[in-house]
Amino acid sequence: MMLHRMIYLSIKEMSTVANDVIIVTSSLTRDMTEKEDSHRGPAIRALCKITDASMMQSVNEVQEAVNNDNIMVQYHALGLLYQIRRTDKHAIRKLIVKFSKAGFRSPYAFFFLIRIAANLINEEGEGRDSPMYDFIDSCLRHKNEMVIYEAASTIVSLKCVTPKELSSVVNVLQLFISSSKPVLRYAAVQTLNKVAIQYPAAVTASITTLLKMGNEAGVDRLMKQISSFLSEISDQFKTVVIDAIKSLCQKFPRKHTVLMTFLSNMLREEGGYEYKKAIVNIIISIVEENPEAKEADCEHTSLATRVLHLLGREGPRTTTPAKYIRYIYNPAVSVLAKFGAAAEDLLPSILVLLQQTTLDQDDEVPLNSAYILNSMNVSLSSLERLLHRYTIGATTKPFDVRSVPVEAVPVEQPKDISIGVGLQRPGIESKTNREDTYDEQLSAIPEFAHLGPIFKSSLPVDLTESEVEYVVRCIKHIFSHYIVFQFDINNTLNDQLLERVTVQMDGSAEGFAVFHCTPCQVIKCNDTGTTYTLVKLPDDSSVVTGTLACTMKYTVKDCDPTTGVPNDKEGYADEFVLEDIEITVSDHVQKVLKPNWSASWEEIGAENELEDTYTLLIPTLEKCVKKIINYMRMQACERSDKIPEGKASHALYLAGVYHGGHDVLIRAKMALGGTTV
Repeated sequence: MMLHRMIYLSIKEMSTVANDVIIVTSSLTRDMTEKEDSHRGPAIRALCKITDASMMQSVNEVQEAVNNDNIMVQYHALGLLYQIRRTDKHAIRKLIVKFSKAGFRSPYAFFFLIRIAANLINEEGEGRDSPMYDFIDSCLRHKNEMVIYEAASTIVSLKCVTPKELSSVVNVLQLFISSSKPVLRYAAVQTLNKVAIQYPAAVTASITTLLKMGNEAGVDRLMKQISSFLSEISDQFKTVVIDAIKSLCQKFPRKHTVLMTFLSNMLREEGGYEYKKAIVNIIISIVEENPEAKEADCEHTSLATRVLHLLGREGPRTTTPAKYIRYIYNPAVSVLAKFGAAAEDLLPSILVLLQQTTLDQDDEVPLNSAYILNSMNVSLSSLERLLHRYTIGATTKPFDVRSVPVEAVPVEQPKDISIGVGLQRPGIESKTNREDTYDEQLSAIPEFAHLGPIFKSSLPVDLTESEVEYVVRCIKHIFSHYIVFQFDINNTLNDQLLERVTVQMDGSAEGFAVFHCTPCQVIKCNDTGTTYTLVKLPDDSSVVTGTLACTMKYTVKDCDPTTGVPNDKEGYADEFVLEDIEITVSDHVQKVLKPNWSASWEEIGAENELEDTYTLLIPTLEKCVKKIINYMRMQACERSDKIPEGKASHALYLAGVYHGGHDVLIRAKMALGGTTV
């Protein structure tokens, strides 16, 4: 209390020497509104002492000018009034509250008041709950377009505003964009650009919503609009937009041309790994899901690898696969191998390229090329299984890779292209899986567990007519020193049940010895069972062919056709004579592809060569080639199974591997001689 009185006394005494008393005036004016009487009285007396009568008249005139009808007078009066009170924030707040309720005729006065309110919000750190923000927000609903835009622009520039609070501003600017006035459209676009730069997440969400909800007709226009925006946002938000484009690809597959062009352009621009990875993933999904879109560049190694893998899988299916070669040559050796395996007319050129890559400076390239050109041609699943058995076994012998079954090459090329390393023909997966299944079934039988891996399994051979009561088919499983004959027996009768079914074989005259028969205990009515017979190959390695007589022996029980229950417990023994089984040279040879057949021929050497001359009663070279291939069951190499039109002579090159891992090559030189070859 005493301190306040001393301050008022000092003000009175110093009033005669002071030139600028506006700050003191503001302080005394504030004290005049205090609740304490001891403050109000001294403040009024001190104010009267220091106040100049001419100044009081000017302040009064300024306040009256604020209510003038002239818009420019109002604007300048408000500015002058603000200059008088700018050091007193409380007075400024009262000024804003007062005139926000009373309003102005002048839009310029509103501009100035909006900017004063924005300064207070930024300085005080106030949020949208403050009266200052409420005033600015209310100006968005003003009848004057300039005031509305000023309020919208001010809200965008506020420090405390969040994307959620921008919804009303965006709605106003959206209306301005559709206005007929160019100035409004330009101002709205400029402000929205600020919003996009400051709040990319909000704009990204809007774009992704448009992408998900847009129609097919607007895809072209939408892609053009967002392409310019993507260059201004970070990779994080780019990835969000790219993910939304993926749903657009699935929704409108016919727009793949526009979308692929857009994604390709984005892939060429600057960007990080995750961003470009997202683009590559979408391009791959489009190609996989849309057969019409098979066109797909990138500087990241792992992404480039995925693209090259895609080219290797889808490129050979296109109408002109040769055009992809120049993009892949040298670094993508495995992809080149896939082209050579799938597109037979390109194989000679691919082999030349692969030979050249063996001289590449990068160590990986020649190693990969050598691996492909000199493939082991073994079944990888069988190799894995045998290596596992070898590691858990107690043997001290080194592992012999020749004991691993080779991976066969099919006669016909399937439509589906799915190959691994090497130049094996595609489509071998089903055959390999079939032989792996046989191997698992036979290894589960104790009598066959010591035989080792299956070298080759033949196709099923019918030993009966299809109309007889027992339909029997035989599959030959070739091992190193044994053959297991698998007999699949179908009991077509509905009133007989078969028990203890075996197939007795006789090949003693040929040198084949029957070691064991594994019976099928029960074959019910209209059911199929399997029995096995183990036969040892002759000790003389030159004897590889023969004919074995077969007789099926079993016990028959008559049964009720309705229930299938046997009528008697004992039954009676019976037998059924089957057709003889032939063992041919082709049973011991597995097809393999030799990419460089001539080099393999020279490697075997002349000391292992056997030559003879035959006359075949076949009228054409084409039929002769087919019959030789079908008889020997070996793989034609270097396109020698294709005979140029009009030729009277031809050379056929075949390749295979004999059980034990021994290479077998055939060179058949043929010449037409009338009706024979």
